[in-house]
Amino acid sequence: MPLIRQLSISLVNKIAAGEVIERPASVIKETLENSVDAGATYIEVAVEGGGIDLIRISDNGCGIDEEQLHLALAPHATSKLKDADDLFDVRTLGFRGEALASIAEISHLTLRSRVATSDSGYELRAQGSDREPIKPCAMNVGTTLEVRHLFFNTPVRRKFLKTPSTEMGHVVEAFTRIALAFPNVHMVLTSNERTLHDLPPTTRWSERIRAFFGDEIADALIAVEHEDDKVKVRGYVTDPSVSRSNNRMQYLFLNGRYIRDRALQHALGEAYRGLLMVGRLPVCFLHMQIDPKTVDVNVHPTKVEVRFEDSGALYSRLLHTLRHKFLTSNLVAKGHDPLANNTASSSPALQPSLAPTSNFSSSSPSNLPSNSPSSLPPSSPSMSPSGSSGTSPATSSGNSTLIDWARARSVPQFQPYPEQGFQATTFRDIPNPSIGPAGTAPTSTTTTATEAVSTESISNVPAEHGRFDSPIADPFLGSTKPVGFQIHNRYLITEDEAGMVIIDQHALHERIMYEQIKAKVLSKSIERQRLLVPATVQMTAAETATALEYRDMLAEIGFEIDSFGGETIALHSYPSILRQASPADMLRQVIESLMVGSKRVEPRDVLDDIMNMMACKAAVKAGDRLNSTEISALLEQRDYYHDTHHCPHGRPTALFFSRDQLDKMFKRI
Repeated sequence: MPLIRQLSISLVNKIAAGEVIERPASVIKETLENSVDAGATYIEVAVEGGGIDLIRISDNGCGIDEEQLHLALAPHATSKLKDADDLFDVRTLGFRGEALASIAEISHLTLRSRVATSDSGYELRAQGSDREPIKPCAMNVGTTLEVRHLFFNTPVRRKFLKTPSTEMGHVVEAFTRIALAFPNVHMVLTSNERTLHDLPPTTRWSERIRAFFGDEIADALIAVEHEDDKVKVRGYVTDPSVSRSNNRMQYLFLNGRYIRDRALQHALGEAYRGLLMVGRLPVCFLHMQIDPKTVDVNVHPTKVEVRFEDSGALYSRLLHTLRHKFLTSNLVAKGHDPLANNTASSSPALQPSLAPTSNFSSSSPSNLPSNSPSSLPPSSPSMSPSGSSGTSPATSSGNSTLIDWARARSVPQFQPYPEQGFQATTFRDIPNPSIGPAGTAPTSTTTTATEAVSTESISNVPAEHGRFDSPIADPFLGSTKPVGFQIHNRYLITEDEAGMVIIDQHALHERIMYEQIKAKVLSKSIERQRLLVPATVQMTAAETATALEYRDMLAEIGFEIDSFGGETIALHSYPSILRQASPADMLRQVIESLMVGSKRVEPRDVLDDIMNMMACKAAVKAGDRLNSTEISALLEQRDYYHDTHHCPHGRPTALFFSRDQLDKMFKRI
């Protein structure tokens, strides 16, 4: 029968060290947090051998009294908690009281500290569980911690350490997280006596971001800000032109603490939906402040993972804040200037101010600019389409899908994600290139069901949009003239007051078609082509089961189906926007998209993917020759939708070259 034994203090500390101290970077994290909590305004970190041989951290914080030095290395000893109530209202970075005891147990440690009321400092040395007597030492006010020969008495853990260069990479990342969270602290990092970072205190967070990540990231920063009675969100995201293949560049700080949270990272991804290519992830630097009583930071020994009292509210606020910012920001891709020297600094509008402070209540960026929603194009009276459902297939004049789309003047203006607080879908009339200024009849004699609806409402076209040749106001590019020309049967060239714009005709039309489809799906008004005789579509057993399982969702996008017996599906109607394609083939493609991935799929994600596919199929293609009327119609629609700077797959729809760029490239300036 095994005996129950009381573990020794040394063994307890080694177990704790296994949870808290994984590698040299763990020592950096824990001790830097202590320095910040001590109120330090200057912190210097020196490492040798990637931190395996030496870690030295010096600060000018409040220091530790001589009588307290032994307790500083004792297990479960801390100055940051007094009773159990403090555990649910944590306002410091460290509080568990395990870090120094664990580090001392597995290294040769020297702790020196001096308080302002003392004439000298005091030194305590430890090797494993052995402690030497405390003795005086000469030093400035603050604390210096030296850690040598990490894991000297735990060879298994030391064996799993990587090369010094790899461990140094982790050290730099730990240093970066603290330095980003507290730009008001002067921080220095040296490796093998070579200075890697010397970061003076700053009130402009973008300056510290630039110091770590360079001009590419800093010049692409977009300032965001949101504040209500529950949460403050302040910081930066980057223009969609800057992204990464992983989430390592997503820096989320909660009350000054770096955290990783899947829900918040998902909200970030949702905010960028349609702005990034598949497989690319956004870059962000965001401070969030909430009441410490509403978050549990004691979930994990490293305190990187937290648990929120109301994670859904934080998720929706972050998503709403970012989407609103994108809707009111200029995300048109800028043309690259081959003569640029990449030394331009970021715009003053992207420079938030950080007041130097060690108080978490004001450690987030402040004075961030926010664009007013008033810069968006004005909404016009709502108009509901009618009479499009249940009609027989429309005849076609043989023209492209763009002509059919251009003749349908009742085009929805879509505000994405209304469930997140955005305005519900509205409709506005768009000028019809085939209708004269006086509202005369169209030149073509072919009339579709959609045209009939639009013709009845032509008298309601607002005066300012009643003429095709009227410039359309763009809040970012000025007044875009609906005049352009096509090159290589795939790109459109146009101009505005500020410069030249090159447009990908397929990408732009795909975004417009996507917004139309999405608005009509949300308003349950998508036009359908009802077949006089249902088409039978032969499928596999798995495809048939999937089709019937998602029957209601398919009906939302215009595919009305029923079981015809066995593995055959009866197709009663399909979206009229896809009239150029084979109904059976389109249904099969939709079913295939439903079958990709896990069986547990989010309906919204599936629906979004299907609408992406439908928009891609319906849009004009690269290689399609467009006449002047079609070009003007496409350019005219560009300013009636948000997010037209990117197609639904995240590719840019346009490149902008300013007059200054052009003059510079042609050596006029």
